Amino acid sequence: MEDSGMSKTMGGNARGSLTHAQAHIWNHIFSFINSMSLKCALQLGIPDIIHNHGGPMTIGELVSALSVHSGKAHCIFHLMRILVHSGFFEQTSLRVVAEDDREEVGTEHGSLIWEHMGNEPEQNLRFNNAMASDARLVATEVLGSDCKRAFEGLRSLQWIIHDWSDEESLKILKRCKDGLREGKGRKLIIVDIVLGYCKEDAESVETQLFLDMLMIVLYNAKERTEREWAKLFVEAGFRDYKITPMLGLRSLIEVYP
Repeated sequence: MEDSGMSKTMGGNARGSLTHAQAHIWNHIFSFINSMSLKCALQLGIPDIIHNHGGPMTIGELVSALSVHSGKAHCIFHLMRILVHSGFFEQTSLRVVAEDDREEVGTEHGSLIWEHMGNEPEQNLRFNNAMASDARLVATEVLGSDCKRAFEGLRSLQWIIHDWSDEESLKILKRCKDGLREGKGRKLIIVDIVLGYCKEDAESVETQLFLDMLMIVLYNAKERTEREWAKLFVEAGFRDYKITPMLGLRSLIEVYP
């Protein structure tokens, strides 16, 4: 998808101290992802493959040189993205990403985390408490921001789309659109990560990339760029959207039917 024609962005990069603190804490919690990503690259032989190639490689060329399941080929792009951010590799202007060559092959642990949580009551309780705490933090930031007007009339808000695959996310968005009645002011509100919207904040970018790898391993999902969000909105039948980066790691996304 080259250009959906739907690219609306509002200013507003003010970030509260709570969201900064959250990114800092999450970076310490998920810092192991950096070393494990490097370990994965070494086990796959990526440094040797690039060295033996004699120059920069596109993602497509790298995937072709690796012995990985075709359904996991898209993960190489996400792996290289975090390794580039960490300074282990450099990114050139040319890259090829085969995002469409995906198929369901399960997660690293053989099942989705939802199935695992169903069998682990204590972990499930901790997970739910953590999500409830995060929702309260977001609500605090939103209600004290200039975007408060966007939430008038809403009774609940949750962080949903980022831990589902494109296929499942599309189903969710289509159902949301079907549930929106026609009329002035009707819109879907999403609070989620939009990769590329906090480039000036290295700590937040790192946290986003950590969460991206976490989504791949645990949920067979991913964090999304604006282009990837726009593609989902178009396919779900929405006509327009607006992104406001004002929640630290996450942005406010208003989607119009």
